[in-house]
Amino acid sequence: MTLDDCYQLGYIIKPHGLKGELQILLDVDSPEAYQNLESVFVRQGQQLVPFFIEYINVRADKAILALDEVQSFEQAQAFKGAELYLPLSVLPKPDQKEFYLYEIEGFMVLDQNGIEIGRIKNAVESGPQLILVVENKQGVEILLPYIQSLQIKLDRDKKELQLQIADGLIEVYTEPNNED
Repeated sequence: MTLDDCYQLGYIIKPHGLKGELQILLDVDSPEAYQNLESVFVRQGQQLVPFFIEYINVRADKAILALDEVQSFEQAQAFKGAELYLPLSVLPKPDQKEFYLYEIEGFMVLDQNGIEIGRIKNAVESGPQLILVVENKQGVEILLPYIQSLQIKLDRDKKELQLQIADGLIEVYTEPNNED
């Protein structure tokens, strides 16, 4: 299993108690959905190492986790700060208008008139705002704010995302600066 095949579930904050339990932060939209996990991958260096879960007790965005092979405070201390991962295959399917950020990379962005703007290179979460980094055919990078109410259509088969784009926004990036 590689990092490209997984998504980050969260990370280990610190040991909890003296019996090897771990306090973890769940960096996901619905932490309660992870109450019945059987295993998890722990990033150790550049490797993902699988561990079976003895039990997990989710409380809001934090949880207490016991891994089968971690039985003491000293062993748990070695995991402090480690990232936790799960395979992409266990992600629930989003509804027709929703998407995961990893899956829209490479999608073509179309404006409200169906005109191609460019391909999504990246999606950046900036506070509550999602910014789509789009590169047009000329190699110009365009930053588009995204909120679901601006979405007109998402076509996974065609790899297209059609958005309502504010008048003049694209021109800010593509027209030469006339402030000389």
